Amino acid sequence: MQVVIAGGHGQVARRLTRQLVAQGHAVVGLVRNPDHAPDLQDDGARPVVLDLEKASTADVAAALGGADAVVFAAGAGPGSGDARKQTVDLGAAVRLADAAELAGVRRYVLVSSMGVESVRDGATPEGVEPGFLVYLRAKLAAEEDLRHRSLDWLILRPGRLTDEPGTGRVRLGEATGRSDVPRDDVAAVLAALLERLRREPSAGRRVLELVAGDDPVEEAVARAVGA
Repeated sequence: MQVVIAGGHGQVARRLTRQLVAQGHAVVGLVRNPDHAPDLQDDGARPVVLDLEKASTADVAAALGGADAVVFAAGAGPGSGDARKQTVDLGAAVRLADAAELAGVRRYVLVSSMGVESVRDGATPEGVEPGFLVYLRAKLAAEEDLRHRSLDWLILRPGRLTDEPGTGRVRLGEATGRSDVPRDDVAAVLAALLERLRREPSAGRRVLELVAGDDPVEEAVARAVGA
C-alpha cells in the first residue's frame, strides 16, 4: 500500500511509519514544519510539507495522489489553545476527509480519543479540564463528520498513551473500559487495521476502543472487525 499519514511527525505516526515501511509499504508523511522532514526520511517515509489548517482541499488532494489509505494522526497538542483544537483536531480532520473523497482514496483511519462519548449531546463530565473538554468535543465532531461519509472509514479511540515498550497484546473492541496503552501497540494496531481494510472493505465503518490487554494484535484486530 501507499499510506499518507497526516501529522507524520507525531509519536504514534512515526512508530506507524516505521512499522509500515518494515512491512514493505510506502509512506507519505504530511508535516507542517519543514524541519521535521529529515526525521521522516530517516523513518523511511517521503515527507510532504503541507499545513492542513491553511491548505485548500485541492492542495491536500494533490498530496494524496496514488494513495491507498490515509491516516489522520495529527493533533494540536496539549499546549495549544482552544482555537487550534478546533482548526486541527476538527478542521484538519474534515479537510483531509474532503480531500480523500476528491482524490478517490476510500480508506480513512481517524485516530481519536477515549472519552469522547462523555461529551456527547453537550454533556460536561465532572473533573475534566476545560482544555481537554474542548479537545474531546473537537474529536467527537470529527468522528461525527466521518460517520456520514461513504468512505471505508475506521475510528480508533486509544486509552491514555504511554511510552512503555509495546507488548504486542491489547484489548480492542466497541467498549474496552478505560486504561493505558503503549504508543508502540497503538501503531501496531493501526498497521493491522490498515491491512484488514486493504483486504476486506467490509472491515470498515467501525468505532473501536483500544487499551492494553492480553490478546495478540492480529487476533484482536481479526475479532474486532469480523474479517
